[in-house]
Amino acid sequence: MNKILQKPRLSFWQIWNMSFGFLGIQFGFALQTGYASRILQTFGADVGNLSLFWLAAPLTGMIIQPIIGHYSDRTWNRLGRRRPYFLTGALLSGLALCFLPNSSGLAFLIPPIIVGAGMLMLMDASFNVAMEPFRALVADNLPDSQHTAGFSMQTCLIGVGAIMGSVLPSVLTNWFHVTSVAPKGIVPNNLLYSFYAGGLILIGCIVWTVVKTKEYPPEEYAKFHEPDVEVVKRSGIREFLHDLWNMPKTMKQLGLVQFFSWFALFSMWVWTTPAIATHVYHLPSNDTASVAFNKASSWVGIMFGVYNGVSALYALSLPWIVKKLNRKKTHAFSLTMGGIGLISVFFIQDHYLLLLPMVGIGLAWGSILAMPYAILSSSIPPKKIGVYMGLFNFFITFPQIVSSLTSSLIIKNLFNSEAIYGLVMGGVFMFIAAMMVFFVQDGKKIQIIEATN
Repeated sequence: MNKILQKPRLSFWQIWNMSFGFLGIQFGFALQTGYASRILQTFGADVGNLSLFWLAAPLTGMIIQPIIGHYSDRTWNRLGRRRPYFLTGALLSGLALCFLPNSSGLAFLIPPIIVGAGMLMLMDASFNVAMEPFRALVADNLPDSQHTAGFSMQTCLIGVGAIMGSVLPSVLTNWFHVTSVAPKGIVPNNLLYSFYAGGLILIGCIVWTVVKTKEYPPEEYAKFHEPDVEVVKRSGIREFLHDLWNMPKTMKQLGLVQFFSWFALFSMWVWTTPAIATHVYHLPSNDTASVAFNKASSWVGIMFGVYNGVSALYALSLPWIVKKLNRKKTHAFSLTMGGIGLISVFFIQDHYLLLLPMVGIGLAWGSILAMPYAILSSSIPPKKIGVYMGLFNFFITFPQIVSSLTSSLIIKNLFNSEAIYGLVMGGVFMFIAAMMVFFVQDGKKIQIIEATN
């Protein structure tokens, strides 16, 4: 058994401050996932090709997160190890959020749909720069016994930020009478102002984490981990490929779970707005400017707010549930509930009842954002946390790329472009992910000596 010195336990508020930036990231991410399809449709995207426009997002994540992880493992400056990347990503994300809904302003130079797709890529790339080091920071600063609590706190704040981002356009319209209707090809003011607010809130939350969180300097960090036994020196790309080839077995097993989970989530984000507009509100698929379509889109924002709210509450209970069951059973149950939620949308015609499936989806989302990382963090070398957390993102982005390339063809050719079947397909994939959880090896036996402050 390994004998190591364990890091000091952190207080609730220390973990809160360390994770608070995720609230801002998810505020912006909720605007992207909830309203980017609508904005792209406003700029002329065909509903049958929506998933292809979303292909840019996972491609940028696949490239950027491992790179950021690799270099953040080796960074130390006045801001620390992970915090420089938080701040850079926050500034770029804020700019992208402001530019996306204004893409039509460049119509005299470039078609707005091209500008919009480019802004979607820049936005997702910036989110990834800011997001990736947050996962590594939990493993950097917390002892193994607090990993589940740390990732659950992130999930809770993700839920809070997502609620705010999802419902803000409706709040602006219903409480402050900001118009939700605009001429064809123009994004309405309620979305425009929401994206502006998202940029400011994202930057502010990450600045809070940068200011309020300390990182262990290299000499102190080394006290909590075994010295490196590998003496072979490799260049950056050779070391990256070596790490990729030698990823832990648990990480590979989790990769299958992640593939099916994130294929399902991506299907939900791409197809929910057109599915609800056509299947529940009975609108034609090419209707993107009517009052009824805007009501359907706004209701999707409420639905997404509900599932994120459920995920935030559920995240707080995850450490307790894990103690009663274990991490694998907890995750499998959560994914099963998500599958039930996605498929049940097909059978609902009353838009108010659509909030019920969001409960199951919220349980799945809360677990997806916490359990895989809690399991993974105990199985990877401490000094490669950043690069392996970044490589783990491959198992998030790859299924999204597969979904982008295939789901539009499936929906168009097998289901006559009926978007509701994108949600049914996602539900089936959630069930498969739940079954794959039981094949994951979880657990690492270590002898711990608790450090004192």
